[in-house]
Amino acid sequence: MSEELSINDTEQFDIVTCYQKFLKDSPDMSMPIAAIESLVELIKHSKATTLSEFMESLKDASQKLKSSVRNSISLSAGADLFLRFVTRTSHDVTNFEACKVHLINSGKVLVEKATAVRHKIAEIGVQFIKDDATILIHSYSRVVMLLLQQAAARKKRFKVYVTESRPTSLGVQSTKILRKAGIPATVILDTAVGYIIDKVDAVFVGAEGVVENGGLINAIGTYQVAVVAKAANKPLYAVIESYKFVRLFPLNQYDLPTHTPDLLTFPDLESPRYLSNNDESEDDDVENFEASNPTVDYTPPDYITLLCTDLGVQ
Repeated sequence: MSEELSINDTEQFDIVTCYQKFLKDSPDMSMPIAAIESLVELIKHSKATTLSEFMESLKDASQKLKSSVRNSISLSAGADLFLRFVTRTSHDVTNFEACKVHLINSGKVLVEKATAVRHKIAEIGVQFIKDDATILIHSYSRVVMLLLQQAAARKKRFKVYVTESRPTSLGVQSTKILRKAGIPATVILDTAVGYIIDKVDAVFVGAEGVVENGGLINAIGTYQVAVVAKAANKPLYAVIESYKFVRLFPLNQYDLPTHTPDLLTFPDLESPRYLSNNDESEDDDVENFEASNPTVDYTPPDYITLLCTDLGVQ
């Protein structure tokens, strides 16, 4: 558990500031765990005098957290998990203050187990990396990094292609981490996946969330990688913590909670802005295209060879 935030009880507790501080102070902390930590801090600072008031404050704080980020999939998984636990616990309340203490302690245990969960996934998933294999990974995933490092520690020999993963370019970060661990890795353009797929033996991806039908929500481009892998008959393994299972059932990309009507819209070329032949306005639109593009996509379960979680292989 991170060191308790220095927030004066007499001051207004801000859940978003608390959440951002956890992520800043612990770069390896996942968004779901940071959400749980923040809700635990809220309980510590809660002035609620009744159970109903207490529950309402937790729900409001959870919603405020989700609204504070553009992509709340991963954050929601942690917040919703903790709220379900709080709801179950509250049914057996006989002493309100004792209940708060119990929730705080349980939150600490859950957070402490998070690191062990990742190591367990790596232990389970390392069997799917064969000697002399060529691996393709997309973007950046702490669990995938740990898995590959575990395989290298066991003296397995393999090479890794890493998609650049625009617009965040987190693939560059992944490549640096792998090379530092002595693992041969090279960055490829997102558009080069089809070009190199015949050289690849297996694809590994993380996920921001696993939905109810077994599909994945992950960094934009994951679905594209999965489609290419399936067409080339290459296995795609998704490695993910079980606390990232989310209660969503998307049927397509546009069912995601991150989808908004302004994503990938076409400009109205009949508007005065374009009819004025203002080249500067047109250039701004084109150069700022990232803002109108999605950050995550949905990969249906048909494209996933297996899910590797701390609960086992599915």
